[in-house]
Amino acid sequence: MSKDYYKILGIEKNATKEEIKKAFKKLALKYHPDRAPEDKNKEYEEKFKEINEAVSILGNEKKRQQYDQFGSDAFSGQAGHQGFDFSDIMSQFRSGSFGNFDDIFDQLFSGGQRTRGQQVRRGNDLLYEMEITLEEAARGTEKTIQLNKLEHCPACEGKGAKSFQSCRHCQGSGYLKITQRTPFGLFQQTTPCPYCHGRGELPKDSCRTCGGEGLTRKEKSIEISIPAGVDDGTKLRVAGEGEAGEKGGPFGDLYVYLHIEPHPIFERIDNNIHFTIPISFTQASLGDEIEVPTLNYTAKLKIPPGTQSETIFRMRDKGIPYLNHPGSGDQMVKVTIQVPTKLSKKQKELIKQLKEEKPYKSFFKKIFG
Repeated sequence: MSKDYYKILGIEKNATKEEIKKAFKKLALKYHPDRAPEDKNKEYEEKFKEINEAVSILGNEKKRQQYDQFGSDAFSGQAGHQGFDFSDIMSQFRSGSFGNFDDIFDQLFSGGQRTRGQQVRRGNDLLYEMEITLEEAARGTEKTIQLNKLEHCPACEGKGAKSFQSCRHCQGSGYLKITQRTPFGLFQQTTPCPYCHGRGELPKDSCRTCGGEGLTRKEKSIEISIPAGVDDGTKLRVAGEGEAGEKGGPFGDLYVYLHIEPHPIFERIDNNIHFTIPISFTQASLGDEIEVPTLNYTAKLKIPPGTQSETIFRMRDKGIPYLNHPGSGDQMVKVTIQVPTKLSKKQKELIKQLKEEKPYKSFFKKIFG
């Protein structure tokens, strides 16, 4: 009996691929067997299989055209479910190994050729360690790195051969139907074709450039954008810049691990910058306005009269920008009073006059009366 795949997914006959994907996601969540009431386990499992069967046909442009012309009977010779191992698909839903519905949809969209053990493999992720300055971490910067990594062979586009022919063993379906006689009668099983490994096609001749591997090692320049506010140990993900996957599989990702070089005068604590500057006894006593360095430029800092050594002044918004929200930390400036080691005769006389004022006497007087 012919099946109405459009009705199964609840979509119109002119539905787009995105609409098919949206319907699949909604129904797969609703009818996943793990969500079935105890008395409806079998019903949910059958519905789940039916949903996957429908999307495997309507999600594939070529099969959808065949279905629109001949109905589901056009696929009756392919074991009903197009060779999918639904127990595997359900376990991947359950374990989350696919990561998201887009990956699962792509598996079905591919016509079922991504079977257990024969999936198109994603390429390896790569890790690159990079040192940057504190100023670069504060402002953000662009860096160019060189990587020697596996890329898809340009001669065969990563397929391992320039041309293919339909596998004569499985007639291009990627699957073989095996019939076995058992005490309970005939038993049919659909398995991936061992000759084409479930791909449905065989190479006419292997690519001479990559020797049929589909991969070649290549030097590549990659631009890395480092946002303002990164910290030591920040890991940046550059999607799709890892190594190429086998047999035309997708690329892995590149992860850039950042190390911030020690700064000669600044110390970073969270998003604040700490800095110590010496001032003279006169500046501390009488007050002054001094210039202090920041990460981007110099700025004015007012020293009030009577400033004590080890006093810390806060310069707002002169620190490191916050990575995930607006604003910046502060710059904390600690002043230390520098005692001169060489004095002129006049300077010595002036200091002797100050010596007569003995602040420690007033200090003890406050304590002991």
